[in-house]
Order: sequence, then C-alpha cells, then structure tokens
Amino acid sequence: MTTPDQPALAAASQLTPRRVLLAAPRGYCAGVERAVATVEQALERHGPPVYVRHQIVHNAHVVRTLERKGAVFVERTDEVPEGATVIFSAHGVAPPVHAEAARRRLTVIDATCPLVTKVHKEARRFADEGYDILLIGHEGHEEVVGTMGEAPGRIHLVDGPSGVADVHVRDERKVAWLSQTTLSVDETMDTATALKDRFPALTSPPSDDICYATQNRQEAVKRIAAEADLVLVVGSPNSSNSVRLVEVALASGAAAAHLVDTAGELAPDWLDGVRTIGVTSGASVPDVLVDGVLDRLADRGFDHVEVVRSTEETQRFALPRPSFPTTTVEPPTRPTPLPGSHP
Repeated sequence: MTTPDQPALAAASQLTPRRVLLAAPRGYCAGVERAVATVEQALERHGPPVYVRHQIVHNAHVVRTLERKGAVFVERTDEVPEGATVIFSAHGVAPPVHAEAARRRLTVIDATCPLVTKVHKEARRFADEGYDILLIGHEGHEEVVGTMGEAPGRIHLVDGPSGVADVHVRDERKVAWLSQTTLSVDETMDTATALKDRFPALTSPPSDDICYATQNRQEAVKRIAAEADLVLVVGSPNSSNSVRLVEVALASGAAAAHLVDTAGELAPDWLDGVRTIGVTSGASVPDVLVDGVLDRLADRGFDHVEVVRSTEETQRFALPRPSFPTTTVEPPTRPTPLPGSHP
C-alpha cells in the first residue's frame, strides 16, 4: 500500500546526484612504467621482434598494444631464438632462467621491478644464514615462482592464514617470513601474525615487502568504498593487485564491487538503484582504460566525478641496462718447441 511519504522519497532520490568517486593514486606504478618503457625502448633500438618472457605486466590491453608494435611474448626461454634479445617481465625470474639465457647466448634486459628484486635479495640472505623462509603468496603466481627459485629447499609457500598449520621447518629458532609484493596488506598481516603465534622466534623482513603502490591503491579504495554503492576496479583477472582491490573494497563497506578489464565489461544492471560509484584501477592499468569506463558511466548519467586522493606518488625507477652474452676466449695454443730450442 502506498503511503504519502513514498512519492516524496522517490522524488528526493531522483534529486540525489549520480556521482563517481575516482580514487587516487590508481593505475601505473613505477615498476610497471619502467617495464613497459623497457619494451618500447628495446623495440625502438633493436627493431622487432623483441622477445618477452611472460606478460611484461598483467594487463591484456598493454600486452596487445606491445604485440602490435612487434613484441613477441613467450612462456619459456627456449622459445627465444639463440642470440636474440629477451626481456624478463616485471614479476622476476629464478636463477635457472638467467642461466638458460646465458647458455642460449641471449641478450637479456631484466625488467624485474626493483621491489621484487629486493625480496629476492632478502630470500638469498636468509637462506645463506641458515633460515627456513616462509613466503606469503599465491601458488603459481610468476613472482612467487621467481622468488622461490632463489632458495630452493629453503622456502615454504604460505597461501593465507589457513595455510599456517601445514608449515613444517627444520629449526623453529631460525625462521623468517617474506611476502609477494602485490597481496592484500590486511590479509598479509593476518598471515604474518598467525605465523608469529606458531613460531615465536619468527624474523620479519627488514621492511615491508608489499610494494608502496599496492598499499597506496588499497588505502585509496578504502576511502571511497564506504561511500559507494558500487566499486569498479579496472584491471585484468590475472592481475593479483587488481583482484585484491575488489576484495579490499568489499571488506571496506562497498555494497558491491566488480573487476572489469575494459568498459565493455560493465553490465548495465550493476547500475540499478546506484547513486555513487567508486572507480579505481590496478597498478598495471593505463589511464586510457579508466577513461573508457568514466565515459561509459557518463553516458548513463554518472557525469559528476570527484577525485579522492589519499597520497601523492613520486617514485621513479631507472630503465635497466642490457646484459650481453659473455664470450669465453680460449688462451692461444703455444707451438711445441723444437728439440734443442729455448722456450
């Protein structure tokens, strides 16, 4: 039964502006900028094809764009012709991959994010000091595969708090933890706390392994989630940090949250009854994809955009230098001295 108040409430609802809360920072981090620029520069200097082991970053649009310019993405180093140039992705690789590249006489350009390289160095140091290393991360992720390869036999993968009970180490007095750089900050801390409860002597990394950009994007999405009826995270499904942003948005009060690779994946029924939409993007997403989502929302009446900034980012990384194959030069063979001659 209709009450007198219902028409007034409906009219008031229609007067409420449809708005978009645009998180900042969002999109490309310094490591992704460096990796993409590395491929572009290699194509300019050497011409196509330039081979890239695995996706340079986890974004379908970026990969397709680089493919059109002449980049060839491969899964294994042995797919790269001998003597060619290969770029290692931002996620890092294990030492055996470097060794194989050297055997195949490849010119290597290592675009591993410096923050991932930091975790690799920590893994080697802890292993050299006799520690068992508990790596918090997701099984099969390229970054995890590369890090575990730095200290095989010493690293145990822990995929969330539920995996803590299954961990077994040689000496509970010599245990350290590290983490994948693109995880949820909150879940990683929950896992580290559970590990600390089980191993009281647990040693922590000298500084946070979760990268600054991952943390900043998660803090930014928390600020918009509580006010949003819907949060849209622009990013590819294989992007760990993008998937985490959806989880953080839901945990932070968003009524709904979805991951979209492009504006074309935005379902019209998601907007039913929605007045405020939060928008952000993962660390491997170019601005053009976010702009496409904003244009699509504007077409549906969400043309009022408010930027919600949580911090400024100024981090930049220098481009990597190529590592050329080394040539082993055999010492010249001395002629056998004739009898009676002096050497």
